[in-house]
Amino acid sequence: MNFVEELRWRGMLHDMMPGTEELLQKEQVTAYLGIDPTADSLHIGHLCGVMMLRHLQRCGHKPLALIGGATGMIGDPSGKSAERNLLNEETLRHNQACIKKQLAKFLDFESDAPNRADLVNNYDWMKDFTFLDFAREVGKHITVNYMMAKDSVKKRLNGEARDGLSFTEFTYQLLQGYDYVHLNRERGCKLQMGGSDQWGNITTGTELIRRTNGGEAYALTCPLITKADGGKFGKTESGNVWLDARYTTPYTFYQFWLNVSDSDAERYIKIFTSLTKEEINDLVAQQNEAPHLRTLQKRLAKEVTIMVHSEEDYNAAVEASNILFGNATSEALKKLDENTLLAVFEGVPQFEISRETLNEGVKAIDLLVENAPVFPSKGEMRKMVQSGGVSLNKEKLASFEKNITSDDLLNNKYLLVQKGKKNYYLIIAK
Repeated sequence: MNFVEELRWRGMLHDMMPGTEELLQKEQVTAYLGIDPTADSLHIGHLCGVMMLRHLQRCGHKPLALIGGATGMIGDPSGKSAERNLLNEETLRHNQACIKKQLAKFLDFESDAPNRADLVNNYDWMKDFTFLDFAREVGKHITVNYMMAKDSVKKRLNGEARDGLSFTEFTYQLLQGYDYVHLNRERGCKLQMGGSDQWGNITTGTELIRRTNGGEAYALTCPLITKADGGKFGKTESGNVWLDARYTTPYTFYQFWLNVSDSDAERYIKIFTSLTKEEINDLVAQQNEAPHLRTLQKRLAKEVTIMVHSEEDYNAAVEASNILFGNATSEALKKLDENTLLAVFEGVPQFEISRETLNEGVKAIDLLVENAPVFPSKGEMRKMVQSGGVSLNKEKLASFEKNITSDDLLNNKYLLVQKGKKNYYLIIAK
């Protein structure tokens, strides 16, 4: 497989230094991509870069995932508005271990293949690097004029950031450049990849290699992913969409991909899956014939959820979706863990009641009118129960006199009331 051609048809190629494609066709190339370790999970904003590493390895080349332990401590001026917090080494190592575990779902770190992926951390070679070493070995090779000409620096100096540009951030491109020098020298790494906002930093690295040891070094970037409406990809009202189930449940993750627009689905399925061109063309044709079936979104959500989480999590997410939008049974509802239950019914009206009320038992009509006012009156509730329009935990409420106890609670804490087809209410026993 031709790596550059693979990126090109997938819409994952933005800039590339002359000679890069020829190098990749001539030999097995070691290439790296940097990842910021300020959290112990990646989010979907990292996914395009991770998929570049995945495609690189599938095309027979060797990927290095670089954890920016040192550079992540000081901040990068590329599109950022504030400097980062200093991480201690213990936090850094924890974050690194968590990120490697996530990357292992995309990359082969374990086999004996010559293009096995490796994880490196620039903190390991920067922590004992003194300022004098840095000034002598790095600083003298790059002029201030060269650094000032970079777009990321110019934007900050032209007043796009309130506080200007600190010296720490100004030197960021040299630090990142030195990573490339180190990996070029120690690992034979000839290609650095990243998002298009990293082009300036990456080319500083290639220039530094050229001036220090005359080695071969190339650069390649992917576009920054946006939504069709120009909005920021991967951000929701509740923040980032994380790859770790502790921060974003597999159900919420699945729903994110399922709900993208048709035009975004057609772009994203190329970028965020390993499906072939033929498979994707077939899915696009199906989508064009019957857009209401949302074939692209369903396949995209399936592929990414299985890749990031598991097939079991994907199946559970589909089942959870059916609870809200389909004719799922009470058994399916009872299988949901608490986080998924809350994710599925996020935004529905909630009522809190005292657990003692249920310990003693309470009639449904009293519970749903007085304790948790789902209905404004007992008369309205009686009418709706008699017409079969009220369900408790996905089971039709046969009698408004039914005694509700703590045995009816889901996850020992919740009752789900459904009024009509679409109106849900969550009662929380505290």
